Formats: sequence, C-alpha cells, structure tokens
Amino acid sequence: MKKISGGPKWLSPFFLLATCWKFLFPEQGENIPFKIVNTTRTGPNGEQQVHWERTFQFPKKKRYFNALMSLDSDKSVVKDYLGEPSLFYSELVFFVSEKGHMRIESRKQRFVVGPIEIPLPKVFQGNVQVTEYYIEERDIFSIHVFITNPLIGALFEYEGEFQADDF
Repeated sequence: MKKISGGPKWLSPFFLLATCWKFLFPEQGENIPFKIVNTTRTGPNGEQQVHWERTFQFPKKKRYFNALMSLDSDKSVVKDYLGEPSLFYSELVFFVSEKGHMRIESRKQRFVVGPIEIPLPKVFQGNVQVTEYYIEERDIFSIHVFITNPLIGALFEYEGEFQADDF
C-alpha cells in the first residue's frame, strides 16, 4: 500500500481492540507490503461466500482486515461481514464510474454480537467508498478504500496497487 492512514488518535485504543477480530488496526504508514487471499466456501445455509484475508505487513506487526462476503441477489447487494468472528455488517452496492472504474459504496450497517445484529443509525456508521481499476500499461490494479463517519470525519484509508496472482 502506498498509504495507510487512520482517523483521530483518540480512536487508536478502539482500533487496537478491533485487531482481536482481524477487523481494523491503529498502525499507519507508507509503502506497506500487503497480500489479499480470496477463498470460496459454502455457508451453513448453502450460500456461496468469499473469504477475504487482507494482510498488511508493518515493520513490527502483521495486521489483518478480513471479511466474509456473499451476494444477496434479491436486494442487489453484497453482504459484507467484517472481522473474525464477524463484528460488523455492511451492505455494499457496486457502480461503474464514467471512467470505467469499479466503485463500491456502503449502505445499511449493523453491529454484530454473535447471532444478534443491531442496526446502526447513520450517525454511527462508517461510510465506505472503494475505487478499484486496472492499469493496462503497467498490468496492475489500483485500489483506494476510504471510510468516513458523519461526526468524526476520516476513520480509515488505504491506497495502493497490486498484481493478480492466480494460483
């Protein structure tokens, strides 16, 4: 990642606690090596899921930002359960920008406590915006993830480039 940054310093204890769930983390930096491994699985109800393991290798720590995603074709959203075990749920919608870039935005969100999911009012939500696109001349993908909150402002951001490694 070219850049990984967070929100206000007072959020660091919350982000440090979130590392217990492989959700968010307080570390920041530039030129941080990372790896994304996607694996498919079948959920308990038979739905197809994709497990996202995002690993960020900071100089002294390895951090994760993991998720389990599945498609809800009735609602035309991707269900995104973040953390292990899941701590947070967000519905994601996909768009194509005028430049042909893939854009992802969050919608309804819930706090997850075991089998209980508590809807979050918009004022407590993390508004996610992701832009991803392929740069053909360099055979790489570009990604920018930006999470904000209406009260706090910027919460978390990472931006970088990667190559696909289909093994």
